[in-house]
Amino acid sequence: MMDMTKLIKRIALAVSLLTGASLASAEEADICSPFRDGKVDESLLATMLSAADGGHLFRIQQQSSQVGFCVNSKLSRIEGIFREFKGGMALDSTENSTGQTVVLIKSNSLDTEGKIVENMIKGESFFDVEHYPEVLFVSSGFQWTGPNTAVLKGDLTLRGITKPVVFNVTLTSLDDHQVKDAERILVKATTTINRADFGMKKLTSLVNNSVDLCMSVEALKYGT
Repeated sequence: MMDMTKLIKRIALAVSLLTGASLASAEEADICSPFRDGKVDESLLATMLSAADGGHLFRIQQQSSQVGFCVNSKLSRIEGIFREFKGGMALDSTENSTGQTVVLIKSNSLDTEGKIVENMIKGESFFDVEHYPEVLFVSSGFQWTGPNTAVLKGDLTLRGITKPVVFNVTLTSLDDHQVKDAERILVKATTTINRADFGMKKLTSLVNNSVDLCMSVEALKYGT
């Protein structure tokens, strides 16, 4: 039977795992609500909790990370970054690591170089942040392709539409250990999607359908 200390730890982590916050307020705790009602399988949280217990859960550090996209338009290349996101990655030191990953992005936190472009991208023709305030990625598979490279498969939910995507990933240790034993790592992940697959079918004469998604996130081992 699980001892009381471990049980309390798991309950606290289940609430705070993807918030990067304490249990100081009900409002912060409610951030977990997007993962209920079947949006995220319970087995995923179980995997993350197990990773925390085993000492190989890495949590994204928002302040030293960047999540964004790039897309070509008739006028210029549009680059946007999101200011608010959270998530984690279960990465142990074995070759059979599942690399279970979940990332939640607040779409309204999008920032571009110009307000006109930003408002257009946030509008109903693209992200439609008013009706779809979040973007969710949940991994379904992880495969090492080299000592510091991997392929991360998963489901991306954007504008209420879920499609499979595949990220090419590079992992770098930020301390004196190998990647699989590091306390802090840098994870760079890239993929390309067709925006029409996610309901963004307008303005095709102005903005390219092909969109590059990119993440460069610093992740810290839980409990460090």
